[in-house]
Amino acid sequence: MKVARFHAPGDIRIEDAPEPVAGPGELKIRVRNCSTCGTDAKIHKHGHHHIVPPRVMGHEIAGEVVDTGARVQVIAAIPCGRCEECRRGRQTICPNQESMGYHYDGGFAEYMIVPAKVLAVNGVNAIPDGVGFAEASVAEPLACVLNGQSLARVGAGDDVVVMGAGPIGCLHVRLARARGAARVFLVDVNAERLAMAAELVRPDAVIDSNPVEQVLKLTGGRGADVVITAAASGAAQEQAVRMAARQGRVSFFGGLPKDDPVIALDSNLVHYRELTIVGANGSSPAHNAEALRLVAEGAVTVSDLITHRLELEQVLDGIDLVSRGAAIKVTIEP
Repeated sequence: MKVARFHAPGDIRIEDAPEPVAGPGELKIRVRNCSTCGTDAKIHKHGHHHIVPPRVMGHEIAGEVVDTGARVQVIAAIPCGRCEECRRGRQTICPNQESMGYHYDGGFAEYMIVPAKVLAVNGVNAIPDGVGFAEASVAEPLACVLNGQSLARVGAGDDVVVMGAGPIGCLHVRLARARGAARVFLVDVNAERLAMAAELVRPDAVIDSNPVEQVLKLTGGRGADVVITAAASGAAQEQAVRMAARQGRVSFFGGLPKDDPVIALDSNLVHYRELTIVGANGSSPAHNAEALRLVAEGAVTVSDLITHRLELEQVLDGIDLVSRGAAIKVTIEP
C-alpha cells in the first residue's frame, strides 16, 4: 500500500509499505478520507517533539472497518482514561495523552491500525447515515472548536469575534451561530483568505485592519462578549483582551510558537472588566461524538468548507495549500 511518511523537517515521502495487520484489541480500517490542517504544515516544516520518524502522518481520519465495512471516524487525541484528570472528566488535559499521526501511524495511508487504547476510551465513532467520509473527517477539528466554545461559554445573544479565517475560524463562525450567537465578526490580516472564508460562512462583518477599533465601532463601544483567537498570533491575543466587553470571555484557542509564547497583558482590563481568559487544548472522545451529531443534524455544515480533494500522492500539494492559506479545508482521499 501507499503511505505518506514524515522522515525529517522538509522530508515527507510517498512510500510503499506492507499492509498492516491488526493485533489483539486493535482495529484495521480502510482510510477513505484524512483531512489536513495547519499542524501538518508545522510538522512538515519543523517536525514535532512527539514524532519519532519515520512516522505516517494524518490525524483527521474517517474510513471503513475492514472486517465489517462499518463506517467510522477516529479521534486524534488519545487520553489515557486512568489518570486523575481523566477520572475527573478532563480528558483534554490528560498528561499522558498520545495522538494518531504522532505516537502512532496515522491516516495518510490506504490502511491503518487503530490502537486498542483508542477503542478503550470510546474513540471510534460510527458515522451517521447521510454523512460522507470527508465530512466525518472534519468532525475532529470541529470537536476541538466545540471544546473551545464550551469553555468560553458561547451562547444565545452573544456578539462573537473570531480572529483567523482559516478552517478553524470558519468552523468557529458556524458553531457560534449554531449555539445562538447574535452576531459573529470574522477577522484576518490576509484579505484574500478573509474574502474566501466570508463567501462561505457569511459573518455579520469582516475586519482586515484595526480590529480593536472596528469591533468597538460595530458594538457601539461595548466590545464583544466572546473573542476567539483562532490563529497562532500573540498580537491577536493582545487585541482580543482589549476588544472584550465587560464580563467578556476570551479564548486563546490557537497556541503560540514555542520560541515566542509571551504576550503583553493589561491585567487591569481583566480586573476591572471582570474578563475571563480560557485556553483550549484539543478535544475529548465525547467532543468528537458530539461533533458528528452536529454535522449529521445539519446544525454545523462542513461539506462546503472542503475546498480541495486530493489523492494521497498529492499530500505535499495539500500541505502547501494549507501553508499558503490558499484553501479552506483540504482532504486527502487515499
